[in-house]
Amino acid sequence: MGTPDFAIPCLERLLQAGHEVVGVYCRPDKEIGRGRRLEAPPIKRFAAERELPVFQPVSLRREEAQAELADLAPDVVVVAAYGVLLPKAVLETPPLGCLNVHPSLLPRHRGPAPVVTAILEGEGVTGVTIMLLDEGMDTGPLLAQRREAVRADDTAPGLTRRLFVQGAELLVETLPRWVAGGIEAVPQDEALVTTTRRITKEDGVLDWSAGAEDLCRRVRGYEPWPGTYTFWQGKQLKVLAARPGKEQASVPRGTVVRANDGAAVVTGEGLFILDQVQLEGRRSATIREFLQGHPTFVGGQLPS
Repeated sequence: MGTPDFAIPCLERLLQAGHEVVGVYCRPDKEIGRGRRLEAPPIKRFAAERELPVFQPVSLRREEAQAELADLAPDVVVVAAYGVLLPKAVLETPPLGCLNVHPSLLPRHRGPAPVVTAILEGEGVTGVTIMLLDEGMDTGPLLAQRREAVRADDTAPGLTRRLFVQGAELLVETLPRWVAGGIEAVPQDEALVTTTRRITKEDGVLDWSAGAEDLCRRVRGYEPWPGTYTFWQGKQLKVLAARPGKEQASVPRGTVVRANDGAAVVTGEGLFILDQVQLEGRRSATIREFLQGHPTFVGGQLPS
C-alpha cells in the first residue's frame, strides 16, 4: 500500500527479492489542471507496467473494500506512504500483520511530517523504521531501524527519497526474519515520543525575526510545498534557493541589502542571501537576473 513516487522503491525491492505481490493499493486518481483530467498515482503506473493488480478504494472503512482485501489472502501487508490510517478490520486481515516503512527513528517524529521536521529542526541524523501497525498514528511496535545522515543541502524531496530507498532495503532484510519468527516487536518508549504536525500553506511565509540559518532550513524543508515566500510590491515573491550569511547589518529586519553582486535580507540573526527567486506571474530567476529587471528591490522592506 503506497501512493507517491518515493514509495516505489519498496514495491520494486519486494519484487526483486522474489516476494509474491497479490495486490497494490493506492489512493484514487486525482483531477489536475484546468481540464480536470485524471492523473494516476506514480505507484499505480509502476504496478501497471508490471501487470500487477491495482486497487484504489475510496475508503478502506467500507465493508466491500475490506472483503476485497480479505479475498486476496495476503500473509502480510506492507505500507509505504499510503496516506491514511488503516482500520482495525484491515490491520487484522493478514496473519503476519501490516508492516509500515516510516521515515524517522521512531518514537521520534511520529505523524504527518517527519522528514520536513527533521530538516526544520536542523538534525544531523534521522533514519527509517520498519514497524508493526496498530490503530494509532505511528504508535505500533518496532521491528528494525536504520540511521541516515541529514546533509547540509538536503531538501525534503531529496531526503525523503533517500530514506525510502534505505527503507526498501531494510524492509527486504527484515521481512524474511519476521515471517520466520526471528524478530520480536519492541514497544516504543513513550517517554521519547515527539509528534509532528500537518504543514499548512501559511507555514511558508518567511518571518524575518527568525535567524538566517532557520529560514534557510525552511526553504529546504518546505520544498516543493508550501514553498517559502514573502511579498514585494503587492505580489508574492517565492524564494527557491538561499543560503545563510554571518554578516550583520544595522538596518531593520526585512530590509533588502546588497550582497556582493546579489541581494540578501536582514534577519534576526545574520543575512538571508538570496540565490533563486520567482515573482508572481513570472518565471524563476537567479537573484542577479531578478535585480537586472527590478533594481529597486535592493533597499526595499519586506513584510514579516
